[in-house]
Amino acid sequence: MSRPVASLLLVICTMFWGFAFIAQKSAMDSMGPLTFAGVRFIIGGLLILPLALHERRRRPVALTRQHWLIIAALSTVFFCGIWLQQAGLATTTATNGGFLTALYVFFVPVLGYVLFRNRPHPIIYIGVPLALVGTYYLNGGGLDSFNSGDWLITAGAVFWALHVILLGHISRLTGLPIYVSAISFLAAGAVASVLALALEAPTVEAISNGWLELAYAAIFSTAVAFTLQAIGQQHVPPANAAIILSAESLFAALGGALLLGERLPAIGYAGAALIFGAIILVEAIPPLWARRKTHEPRIVN
Repeated sequence: MSRPVASLLLVICTMFWGFAFIAQKSAMDSMGPLTFAGVRFIIGGLLILPLALHERRRRPVALTRQHWLIIAALSTVFFCGIWLQQAGLATTTATNGGFLTALYVFFVPVLGYVLFRNRPHPIIYIGVPLALVGTYYLNGGGLDSFNSGDWLITAGAVFWALHVILLGHISRLTGLPIYVSAISFLAAGAVASVLALALEAPTVEAISNGWLELAYAAIFSTAVAFTLQAIGQQHVPPANAAIILSAESLFAALGGALLLGERLPAIGYAGAALIFGAIILVEAIPPLWARRKTHEPRIVN
């Protein structure tokens, strides 16, 4: 798969995830965050399970202990990220949720270097600030009544950064992006469901009242978007992928404005332009730079 196609897959992910903030926020009116996460990811995991098993049969890679440890770590950070995000959305806006989640664009290059000594392309040091400033302006240059829910989502951004790093790493190691995604969905869904039974006492009626939000989150935001992310990240470096994925804050703000009446401020359009500018920079400059280096005349002494 070419890198432009992989980048396009990641952009599609941001659209599904951005609008998912609306579903996630609305679902909190009828059920708890663990209940929503449990049902969502079990359904999403089951939906892609046939594709995952087909991928496993086509590519019979011998998964080592190291592979399984990374998959376990991936599933753990995935669960923590979604739990903190979902719990935070119970008390904050979808727009704030999209903005604060996008903070992982800063954490990815830092944690990537700490964990794997991955040095990002120098353009990342321009793209990250642009994306962060863009998401800040997208929200009007401030946060409405920063509260406990905002802090939960901010903490969740660290786990989403780890998820981006680990998912790209294990997908490239094994060549099994869908299989790995299915495992993480089902593992996170099972843990969330067990905790929900103990802490939230979910009912069939409550789950039924949020069936539309669950359907969107399970099908589009989970089965489709996270799978496309796993496929795309095989061909895009984690730091670059994080900047592309930060565009979900734009779709979260757009969805909040259209469906929940959370108005996008005038300065938000400047923020959107900065986000797209950052994406274009990190995707256009590296190949142009590499092409220039290739064609530079060699000086022979």
